[in-house]
Amino acid sequence: MARYLAGRLAWVVLILFMVCLFTFIIFFTLQPDPAVMICGKTCTQERIDQIHVVLGLDKPLLTQFFGFLFGIFAGRDYGEGANLVHCAAPCLGYSFQTGQSVWDMVVDRLPVSATVAIGAAVLWLLIGVVAGLVSAVKEGTWWDRAAMGLALGGSSIPNYVLALALQYVLVVQLQVLPFPQAVAFGDDPVLWFESYLMPWVVLATVYACLYARLTRANVIDTLAENFMRTARSKGLSPALTLRRHALRPALTPIATIFGMDFAALLGGALITETVFGLNGVGKMAADSIAKNDQPVIMAVTLLAAFFVVIGNLVVDLVYARLDPRVRIAAK
Repeated sequence: MARYLAGRLAWVVLILFMVCLFTFIIFFTLQPDPAVMICGKTCTQERIDQIHVVLGLDKPLLTQFFGFLFGIFAGRDYGEGANLVHCAAPCLGYSFQTGQSVWDMVVDRLPVSATVAIGAAVLWLLIGVVAGLVSAVKEGTWWDRAAMGLALGGSSIPNYVLALALQYVLVVQLQVLPFPQAVAFGDDPVLWFESYLMPWVVLATVYACLYARLTRANVIDTLAENFMRTARSKGLSPALTLRRHALRPALTPIATIFGMDFAALLGGALITETVFGLNGVGKMAADSIAKNDQPVIMAVTLLAAFFVVIGNLVVDLVYARLDPRVRIAAK
C-alpha cells in the first residue's frame, strides 16, 4: 500500500507541474502584454520597459516560469533596488487591476466557495443517493417512475435559470429569504444559513438528480448479480442483504464521481456564485476574466487543478479501502 501511495503522489506532483507549466505558457505568452495592460494605452515605451523589469518579464520564459514556481514555495522578489518588493510564500503574484496579493485574494474568497460546495454536497448526497436507492428497491412502482421523472426534469434545468427563479419567488415575491451574502457563521448563524440556502439548493438540484439516476442503475445491476442470489438463498433478510452485500459495490462508482465533482466545486461555482453575488473563487474568476487579470485567472486555474488532482488521489485511496481487488493490486 505504501508503494501504491508513493506512486500516486509522484503522479500528483508530475501532473501539477505540467499544469503549472502549460498554464504559465498560455497566460504569459499567448495573452496581451501584461505591461501594456497595467500601464494603459497612453503609456510610453520607457514606462512599459520599467514594468517589464518590475514583473520580471524581461527575463527568458523558463527563468520566469521557475521564478514563479519557486515563489509558490519560498516567495520571490519583484523589481530592483528601491522598487524591490518581496512577495512572501506562497506567492502567486499581484493582481494587475487592484495590486493585491493574489494569494490573499484567494484565501479571502475560498471559505465562501468551500461553504457553498460542502453544503451542496451534503444535500445532493442525501437526496440523490437515498432517492436512487429507494427507486432501485421499488423498481417499477409509482415511486420509481415519479422519482426518475423528477430526476430527469431536474437535471435538465440550467443552474442560472433555477437560481433566478428561486430569487424571484423566495426573495422578491414571498420575502421569506434575504438576498444571499457572504456572512460568517460565527457572526450570525441564522443569516448564514438563510444566505447560503438558495446556492446550496441550486447546486444540489442538478447533482442530486444525476446521482439518483446513477445510484438506481448501479443498485439494480448489483441486485441482479449471482452473489446477491446466493445471499438471498441463505435466508438473509432483504434489508440485511442490501446493506451488507449490495451497497458497497453499488456505491463505489458514486465515490469516484463525488470526489471529482466536489473537488471541482471547491475551485469555485462560477455561475452560481455570480448569479447570487457571492464573493467566492468562482465570482472572482468571472470578474478576472472580464478584466483579463492574468495572475488571478492563472491562480484560480491552478487552484481548481490542485483540488481536482487531490480529489482523484483521495478517490483512489477510498477505492483501495472499499474494493479488495484494488487493495490486492496495490500491494
